[in-house]
Amino acid sequence: MSDFKNYYDITIIGGGPAGMFAATYARMRLAKTQIIESLEQLGGQVSTLFPTKKIYDVPGFACINGEELIAHLKKQTLSFKPDIFLGETVLNFSKTKDGFEITTNKRKTYSRSIIIAAGVGAFEPRRLALPNALEFEGKNLHYFVNNPQDFAGKDIAIAGGGDSAVDWALELSKKSNSIHLIHRRDKFRALESSIAKLQKTDTIFETPHQIEALACAPQDRLQITLKKIKTDEIKKITVDHLLVNYGFVSDNKLIESWQLDMDRRCIAVNEKMETSIPGIYAIGDIASRIGKINLIATGLGEAPSAVNNALLYVYPEKRQPAHSTQLIKEFEKSQAKKD
Repeated sequence: MSDFKNYYDITIIGGGPAGMFAATYARMRLAKTQIIESLEQLGGQVSTLFPTKKIYDVPGFACINGEELIAHLKKQTLSFKPDIFLGETVLNFSKTKDGFEITTNKRKTYSRSIIIAAGVGAFEPRRLALPNALEFEGKNLHYFVNNPQDFAGKDIAIAGGGDSAVDWALELSKKSNSIHLIHRRDKFRALESSIAKLQKTDTIFETPHQIEALACAPQDRLQITLKKIKTDEIKKITVDHLLVNYGFVSDNKLIESWQLDMDRRCIAVNEKMETSIPGIYAIGDIASRIGKINLIATGLGEAPSAVNNALLYVYPEKRQPAHSTQLIKEFEKSQAKKD
């Protein structure tokens, strides 16, 4: 049995731009709100797939890259203090008397409404395909950088040849003791300008090599065996940390199992952003409706509409919101009462 007082007003599945702004607006309206994000960081596919890509369709910015956009959105969202659960995947949900029971890979939680902002599905990093890789994950082996300061003064190896791998090499070269960049080709997929910048640093380019084995080294360090492509040549390097950036894979099989009406691989919604199940809404790239185009700006615009309709569903007696200036005054009053 669920306890009604423990229900969230709105649960947002997905922590990309649309999900973050939905949480911001929901908290402006004083809704008890949580974000559940399958990755270990906020930002969704913008952070994971194109952090350095220039974006031109976000109102208010003539040009902004993905990393900067997520930094602005994250700062805004955190200022409104929704509950945020990272590294947690929603498996399914079921109807209850007061809303929905949501089952994740870590817990059960309850919500009176749900907004799905899952992009094109759950993202998982492409993991290092070695038998013993798992035993090093979270220790010496990482697929994300949550805090660059953790790598200050350390010897680092970075595996990958795309923009994200090169961006992290550039960022960490300012803080680390040494950087080894491992890639199976001599040419990189990253921007030429980024490669040119990296070549001016002390980064050691381990190309064309692939990682052949991992082993423990003294003082909790990591020994990496590298094999030169198309040869039998082997070399070993010892580092404190290995960052693997081989890209990400998306999977919307879970979403397809939620018994919502689908339009191809997306969730069908009406003009209220409501799905085929009352009380459940969808926004951003995962949501499909007639005439829609998938832009970041579109998802940001859909967020307030979904929030307002979700709250009207939860609290039908409440009037529609005033302008954001009035909402902020009410939010600040609520925070003052808590303090």
